[in-house]
Amino acid sequence: MNQYLALLIYGLAWTVFAYLCGSVSFAVVVSRVVGLKDPRTFGSHNPGATNVLRTGNKLAALATLVLDGFKGWVPLVIAKAYVLQNPVYDFSSMGLDTHTVIETSFANWLISGVAISAFAGHLWPVFFGFKGGKGVATAAGLLLGMQPMLGLCVLLTWIAVAALTRYSSLSALISAALAPVYLVLGAMFVWTDEQGQMSTNPWPLALAAALMAVLLIYRHRENIARLLAGEEGKIFGKKTTSQ
Repeated sequence: MNQYLALLIYGLAWTVFAYLCGSVSFAVVVSRVVGLKDPRTFGSHNPGATNVLRTGNKLAALATLVLDGFKGWVPLVIAKAYVLQNPVYDFSSMGLDTHTVIETSFANWLISGVAISAFAGHLWPVFFGFKGGKGVATAAGLLLGMQPMLGLCVLLTWIAVAALTRYSSLSALISAALAPVYLVLGAMFVWTDEQGQMSTNPWPLALAAALMAVLLIYRHRENIARLLAGEEGKIFGKKTTSQ
């Protein structure tokens, strides 16, 4: 088999796996398990943790939040762990140096494809009529899987903005927008080898983070309109309208 066709098939297999993982809408699943109304039928109609919280079941909302993040984290971490241990294709037998071509180039793009696919699965889940959530928790899980320090920086940004403004949606928007910036800066100044060179090519992951940010902002367009109109509900306020 042509080596590039093998790489393409391998990459597609990983992205399909990630998309299917992302397509599990835990807001709906958890609500069914604990006997709550389908979150797509009330409130914001968004299958996310905040809408589940509207039922008053905090434990179900917390479970939704954690599982939505976990479903993004899992395929990304598995892909990172096994991309160089491919059981189907022996890249070295194809004349490819696995420590140069695969590790420094193909692996980075594959991980990016996995991240985007898992995120797309949450937004447009094949198991739930392609009607998914806004992606905040899943994006957080994916960023944590890309680089734990990146996930921590994004989380601290969310907390800081939320503490200052009490707007959950604004916190998510700013955190998502800064994620690719943090990733590139981290690769340039923090995640370096002994010679001070970047230990990995950050651009594929930065591109994935930027695309997720654009999609997340798009899914929050109604929240943005309410923010501009001064009508968005605040955290711990009487009205909560964001995910």
